[in-house]
Amino acid sequence: VQLQASGGGLAQAGGSLRLSCVASGRIFGSAHMAWYRQAPGKQRELVAGFDSSGRSIYADSVKGRFTISGASINSLYLQMNSLSPEDTAVYYCNMQLGPSSFWGQGTLVTVSS
Repeated sequence: VQLQASGGGLAQAGGSLRLSCVASGRIFGSAHMAWYRQAPGKQRELVAGFDSSGRSIYADSVKGRFTISGASINSLYLQMNSLSPEDTAVYYCNMQLGPSSFWGQGTLVTVSS
């Protein structure tokens, strides 16, 4: 499985970006996708995903500003609004497929104040 994330870049505080992730390869069974991010000097953290019922879940820091969506089993999006400098990080899409976890290469989001 390969994950390709895109859509990162430079944004001003208060601006918006939309991240995309496309998965390819042998995807069978139940796959769960999510967005993570890792800021400089910090651990990777979950930004948005779906619970076992398919409902979207968000980190407290992004609730009300970010929206996760998936058009199909192999695509994932993250609409990020009202960006702040604290959102600066490398954003990764993740796919959990059975016992295996796959990561994309990450896309850098930089928010200037």
